[in-house]
Amino acid sequence: MSHVRKCAVKLSVIIACLNGGKTLVTQLEALAGQVWREEWEVIIADNGSTDDSRQIIENFKAKIPNLRVIDAKKIKRAAYARNVAIQMAQSDRLAFCDVDDRVGDGWIASIGEALGEFDVVVSQFDDELLQAQWLRDLCHDPTNGSASVLGFMPAAAGYGLGFTRRVYTRVGVFDESLPRMADIDYTWRIQLAGFKLHPLPHAIVHYRHRDTLKGMFKQAYHDGQAHVLVYKKYRARGMPWESWWHGVKSWVLMIRRLPQLRTRLGRGKWVVDAGFALGHLRGSIKY
Repeated sequence: MSHVRKCAVKLSVIIACLNGGKTLVTQLEALAGQVWREEWEVIIADNGSTDDSRQIIENFKAKIPNLRVIDAKKIKRAAYARNVAIQMAQSDRLAFCDVDDRVGDGWIASIGEALGEFDVVVSQFDDELLQAQWLRDLCHDPTNGSASVLGFMPAAAGYGLGFTRRVYTRVGVFDESLPRMADIDYTWRIQLAGFKLHPLPHAIVHYRHRDTLKGMFKQAYHDGQAHVLVYKKYRARGMPWESWWHGVKSWVLMIRRLPQLRTRLGRGKWVVDAGFALGHLRGSIKY
């Protein structure tokens, strides 16, 4: 059932949370420090957390007046949690951030004001504040709305995206069948529906990369599988596909790069590439 929205709330900030206790405090402290002349709310969609996330949220309710947590544990995917939260949002302006990042100063005011003018807005990505330099060298985010992603179209990640309910009504729900890349898929669908992504240079999101080899491998592995799924969804619209020969060459190159495992940066790059390649292979067989 759709929630009855109150006109007083001019922006609904949505966070999908699954065991985010280790980083949630940083994000909530950043939100607690935000100032805007309009009223806004924060909705945390608990995707089935078993850690101390709920207690952390309770501790911040005095600091963030319109903070609430809702149950979204039926399907453990961020897409599902976001869809549930949107139905409960009191505003027609919707903004999204992630549990492991940190919104910059003035983010609420910037994105809230912009959604009064544009239907879709995209925050700026920054990975300097929360990262060691070697992680910044290892990782780069291609989803800031300025270049094609996976060789297809520009896209924006869900950690700093904003759009109006008019967009949601036209485009529909986040695709809950996608274990990863549902945000990329959604911004592709937004553009195919005729909307434009508007970058906001003063709405900064400080992004946090995975900082363990296990975390890097797991993320890359799931991204490799998701690549296959989004290709199936968009190949009829012209999304390119790499040939089998390109896949063979990538494995040969990884074998040649084994000596790079002696350095931390080399290990990180190798693990990410191997994870994506294995996930891609697994996804190709599975899907």
